[in-house]
Amino acid sequence: MSAITTVIFDMFNTIAQDGPDLWRQSFVQIIDEQQLDTDPESLRRAWDYGSNNFRARRIDPSGPFISYLDGWADAFARAFADLNLQGDPRAASQQSIDDLGTRPLFSDAPDTLSILSQRCRLAVLSNADDAYLNPVVARIPATLAAVVSSEGGQCYKPDARLFRMALSELHADPAECVYVGDKQFEDVKGARGAGMAVVWINRKREPLNPDLPTPDAEIHDLLELPDVLERLG
Repeated sequence: MSAITTVIFDMFNTIAQDGPDLWRQSFVQIIDEQQLDTDPESLRRAWDYGSNNFRARRIDPSGPFISYLDGWADAFARAFADLNLQGDPRAASQQSIDDLGTRPLFSDAPDTLSILSQRCRLAVLSNADDAYLNPVVARIPATLAAVVSSEGGQCYKPDARLFRMALSELHADPAECVYVGDKQFEDVKGARGAGMAVVWINRKREPLNPDLPTPDAEIHDLLELPDVLERLG
């Protein structure tokens, strides 16, 4: 492998937290602000159905691009109809977007990014709308050479076009880049499709899916990354 000059990161659940407890807070706020006669768990279950349909549409490159704001608004519209609620799906989706922009960084992220910024260029490539990605990017304690979103690229991981867009902005060869992400399908498969090496951050220690591409390395904490990059490079 060539010397590594650039490390490209996924954002949510890689650098920034995005767990169920944070989403529950959003559902509680949506219910309170819209005075909906339901509970967070019921709303989340109903919303999940539409959200999963939106995910299926995201990974179908033959369909038109749909932003998270629009896709989640459709999911809330379906959830409200299923629960017989008179809610505002667009406002609920916007609340989710606003909350995502406040997601905290993992405790291992600042030190890791600071260490790596002394050795190579850093970038972010995320399935995200700019409206919530950019506020989190602004809190990263390191200079980024590029920030690429699905909204900016008008396509979603694992579509290799999004990864190639990042390579183009960075003027980088895939052989000199490593992608770091938390999902085997979106991140490992997508980066491999663009010719990049991949480090899978498996915080939950989930088993590898044998039907998907295998990462070049697996870590459970970002602080492991500098040593892994030394070995890969």
